[in-house]
Amino acid sequence: MASHIPALPLPDAPRTDSVFSVLSGFHSLDSNVPGLSKVILNKLNMKDYGEYRATVEGKVKAISFRNYKEMFKKMEETFQFCTSCNTLPANLCEGRTLKRCVKCLNVYYCTKECQRKDWPQHKKVCKKLRLVAIDRLVEWMMFTGDLPFPTEKWSKSAAEVKNWDDWLPMQGDLTPRLDAILSGTNMEKLWQNASRPRPDDSDLHQSLWRIQSEFLSRVLSVGMAVQQFGLDPYAKPLTIHIAGVSHNETMGARLTDYDELNNMFPGHQGIEIVMVGPEVVDGPIVRPPLRAFGPRQSVFISAYKGLYHQFWEELVEKEEAAKPDLVVGFHPGFHASPGLIEGWLPTLLLLRDLDVPTCFTLYSDKELERSLQILMELEVHIEDSGPNPFASQKPEQVQSTPNKTPVHCNSHYIRFQGLLPQEDLEESGVDN
Repeated sequence: MASHIPALPLPDAPRTDSVFSVLSGFHSLDSNVPGLSKVILNKLNMKDYGEYRATVEGKVKAISFRNYKEMFKKMEETFQFCTSCNTLPANLCEGRTLKRCVKCLNVYYCTKECQRKDWPQHKKVCKKLRLVAIDRLVEWMMFTGDLPFPTEKWSKSAAEVKNWDDWLPMQGDLTPRLDAILSGTNMEKLWQNASRPRPDDSDLHQSLWRIQSEFLSRVLSVGMAVQQFGLDPYAKPLTIHIAGVSHNETMGARLTDYDELNNMFPGHQGIEIVMVGPEVVDGPIVRPPLRAFGPRQSVFISAYKGLYHQFWEELVEKEEAAKPDLVVGFHPGFHASPGLIEGWLPTLLLLRDLDVPTCFTLYSDKELERSLQILMELEVHIEDSGPNPFASQKPEQVQSTPNKTPVHCNSHYIRFQGLLPQEDLEESGVDN
């Protein structure tokens, strides 16, 4: 039975000081809760980060569990530590156990004193963390194939669909599609084996939509960038590179993942999506990029494992891959540390010097501010930035600091192209 159990997403954390986000995620975990990364590896039956990495890359046998109950139990245990004092279960006095907040069913405490001490902070996010706890389990539906649910053809032009409020009415009544998932075998297995009661149908409907929105947010953000840069998919085929992709975007990726672009631009001349990053996971999308135009009115996805500037040198410069009409990066994270900006610098300079239209998404306004500062220091010509109207609706919790306000994938964006005009450089005093 274990071989047929689709695994839940592996724990991760925001990047800190490495091009490889998973390794830096482990460092981030331990910087807040010492020993937490080791707990996670133990629960996943792994010895060290190298084994974790090899499993993600498909080089060794995937994680296996005896049954669904064990899988969900072990995944939940990776979130178990005292939110107030960071004590792990193994360090508790004999006979003591961590107690979960009964309101959010998300965070844990070792004593009532710790819970009382933490309440002024926790009460600010308790309601939202309740949603996170539900989504954490329901997201399994992405790996069973129940999500994403099918979408409808658009009744409006792409220019008329400016946000989720415009997109949702075109889908009609979502209830039958959501009910079909709720009554399905996989949803039943989930709540028979999860370590918490099944939420009511209303909560599950909303959770399914939030997870669907995260999936579609990437696709619609790409389509938004196409329009904002004035690219015309009806005039000629488009090649779009997704730079800096990780296992989050490529684990379980399907060849149909960007088909919403067919609804967004019906009758287009052909769109190629090339996903490039050092953490690309092997799968059906890992195939060579197109050298010539692909079929009209369809989206072709391929992937390359490596840094973007390496991909450019090895394939684009040798004309084994098409030059991009647009480059998009989802949460590049180069603002986070010197190590990450060092890894991204060759790519940023390449995009700037070759005048490539580029759009990056970010988690928050603070990340936006810091990223803008770095790009301005690189004398990049910033076209536009701000809140993304197609931001994911699913709140994201920082695993090792649960009371930090949850963020949303693709909540903000930056568009830039080329070098800052000379007159702007002089006004800003760069040459001084």
